[in-house]
Amino acid sequence: MSAGGGTKAIIAALLANAGIAVAKFVGFVITGSSSMLAESVHSLADTSNQGLLLLGQKTAKRKANRLHPFGYGRDRYFWSFVVALMLFTLGSVFALYEGIHKLQHPEPLTSPIVAVAILLVAIGLETYSFMTAIRESKLIKGDATWWQFIRNSRTPELPVVLLEDAGALIGLVLALIGVGLATLTGDPVFDALGTIAIGLLLGVIAIILIIEMKSLLIGEGASDKDLDVICDELAAGKVQRVIHIKTQYIGPEELLVAAKIALEPQLPLDEVAQAINDAEQRVRNKVPHARLIYLEPDLDRSAVANA
Repeated sequence: MSAGGGTKAIIAALLANAGIAVAKFVGFVITGSSSMLAESVHSLADTSNQGLLLLGQKTAKRKANRLHPFGYGRDRYFWSFVVALMLFTLGSVFALYEGIHKLQHPEPLTSPIVAVAILLVAIGLETYSFMTAIRESKLIKGDATWWQFIRNSRTPELPVVLLEDAGALIGLVLALIGVGLATLTGDPVFDALGTIAIGLLLGVIAIILIIEMKSLLIGEGASDKDLDVICDELAAGKVQRVIHIKTQYIGPEELLVAAKIALEPQLPLDEVAQAINDAEQRVRNKVPHARLIYLEPDLDRSAVANA
């Protein structure tokens, strides 16, 4: 995925969340709704999160040096992991605290119509952000399901924005239901229950993101499909077979490939070098993000032993 697609989705989410956060805070001040307060903090956290994702994209572009010879590509994974933590602490934990507090000490809502109007506007803005993320994700999702895309994507920003926006939309609906029921029944407990539901929702989303971003941060290898292609391309020409191979993403668009390959016996040194160069080129032609390839030539000792 090009960084531009992810950046477009991030900026759309940032602008939408910033506007929504301001509107929700105004709504909370007017109505006193705990659901509105929880949603305000959620949108504020989301706005900060988009800023962190943009920061990760910027810092990841720093050039490699002696201390970090493979560059800073994993900065994008680090800041995405921080975003997941913030979503859990600022979004989920705060909403649960506020909901339980209002459940123990219920307070009547004032001007609930204002809250409903703000929530409807927020749903419209959040839908725009969500649809932008969906359009950008479809460019790279292929035939995978949305869950497979979130689980298997080596690019962190779009899965983060997708889940954040989906959680925000569902959270807005929950807040709308809570405020609506509290208004219709005159019982503010429904507003508190809506806030608790928002907190649980954000907690589930945050935990999913924490697990996925932690896996990327530790280091994930090539997908099964890409690994099969890499092995097929290596085992061609004067390469008899792949003896051993390991891969790892050192950035969202940079895959490291290290392999021991069995060459035809008694090849002159210049032909060994050419065979390695040819193998690297074949791999890069089929898997362009395999930018760093280190091949160790060897003899197929199993074939010699069986001869």
